[in-house]
Amino acid sequence: MGNNPEQTLPLPPGHWPGLGGWNLYFLGKFVALAMGLLDFHVLLNLLFAAFLLVPLANRWLKWLRLLLALPASIALLYKDTWFPPFERLLAEPGILDFSASYLLELLERFINQELLGSLVLMTLGYFWLRHWLRLTTLSLGGLCWIAVAGMPITLAGGNTVAAVTGAQATTGTTAEGTPPGQPVSSATLDTWLTDFFNQERQRRTTFPARDEQAAPFDLLVLQICSMSWDDLDISGLKNHPLFGRMDLIFDQFNSATSYSGPAAIRLLRASCGQPSHADLYQPTVEQCLLFENLDQLGFSRDSLLNHSGRFDGFLDEVMAQRMPRPVLKNTDFRRALVAFDGSPVARDLDVLQGWWQRRQKQDTARASLFYNTISLHDGNRFITADGGTRSADYKTRAQNLLDDLLQFLDLLERSGRRVVLVIVPEHGAALHGDRMQIAGMREIPTPSITHVPVGVRLINIRKAHDSPLHISAPTSLLALSELVSRLYGVEASGTPAEWQPLVAGLPETPMVSETAGAQVIVYQGVTYVRLEGQSEWTPYPGSAH
Repeated sequence: MGNNPEQTLPLPPGHWPGLGGWNLYFLGKFVALAMGLLDFHVLLNLLFAAFLLVPLANRWLKWLRLLLALPASIALLYKDTWFPPFERLLAEPGILDFSASYLLELLERFINQELLGSLVLMTLGYFWLRHWLRLTTLSLGGLCWIAVAGMPITLAGGNTVAAVTGAQATTGTTAEGTPPGQPVSSATLDTWLTDFFNQERQRRTTFPARDEQAAPFDLLVLQICSMSWDDLDISGLKNHPLFGRMDLIFDQFNSATSYSGPAAIRLLRASCGQPSHADLYQPTVEQCLLFENLDQLGFSRDSLLNHSGRFDGFLDEVMAQRMPRPVLKNTDFRRALVAFDGSPVARDLDVLQGWWQRRQKQDTARASLFYNTISLHDGNRFITADGGTRSADYKTRAQNLLDDLLQFLDLLERSGRRVVLVIVPEHGAALHGDRMQIAGMREIPTPSITHVPVGVRLINIRKAHDSPLHISAPTSLLALSELVSRLYGVEASGTPAEWQPLVAGLPETPMVSETAGAQVIVYQGVTYVRLEGQSEWTPYPGSAH
């Protein structure tokens, strides 16, 4: 025993070790907290610090503690971030099918340059001060101060974040800076959401009877992946000429999801009220299917994609809504981009022109088209002259897409055919990210992602407006279905209506959005989120609608 004193050497009475290098861990968290980047769990951090401070005389017990502390510290750090539970990141649709270049790009987005610089300065300060100050006292004092101060913690930017638990009240401000109303609880929000879905189940579009004498027109619905008002604002494209050429602009349109498959299902079921995410994957009645209703009115129907549709089973989900297989393949056209999964993406104008040439050779009086484009999807890459690829910035791709749609609109006008053109994005691209999601991540369907620009243009049907008519009420897909029904009824009556009566009283829909892993609602002007597996709602950090 005397030959190995380290195994049994007792600690001096009353001696407790300091945190040593672990001070950097806690001090770094304080820096991130001050920058508003953490949702700090005080009790768990205090327990972790206590675990590190327990005196251990045995060398092997110290090594065992270190082996346990390293993974525990990483898990605790992740839990302290605003990010969703880690399993939700792995559950992001098709993540294992992403190209290596896209996965590397996503990894780089987790690096916060400002935080990194602050941590470097803090580390230098630590090594300088540790000879004069007992920094364990500083770390423990900081933990105790946060614990005593309690929540809510005022973060960088002046936003106050408070958890809503049970009957606990929370405060916040609306976008206009006024109080949101009476304090709310998770029970209040649960009841409100249940009532919302119960009401939505009762809402349907009633289409008029088929009338062979109705003036014929084609309906083209162009669904765009990854374009929100927020993205356009960041890219400086909010005033692109395409939007000025619309007859109608929906200013407060909510796409209700942040993923492509659910977005397509919601659009194709637009003739009924907004279903829950779970109900999207249950059978529905024919009356909910927009293109089925159009078929009953004598419209032929086509599907068209500028991509393969294989990623995450997108095409299968479209066809499950009784839509036909695309009439043209993306491989029928030259590659304009390489997608995030390595597959080819065709130029939008090429694909739409190809379909339109085919349409003009048909003798059917009415046709409907569902078109889906992923030209703006995160991770797409440009093709270089040597056949390789390079990073494709969002602004350039968005400019190209909007220019293509503008040229297609000109083509439709020159044809002389009567066409109703509807542009409706699936969701946004999440260009700037936030505290809970890095840029490009869309697991949580926040208003900045689901608030999308929807426009309608009546081509060769009636004189275009000098400027678009704006619909400012909160709307979703049911309003588009109702508008299509009214347009058919007007054309059947033979007496074209004025625009205001045509759009008056379109169905309004509060902002409720879902994915498989999160629910987001706007209640009394405040955005609330609930993640999968959680029973409580919390105000979305740093966000007021």
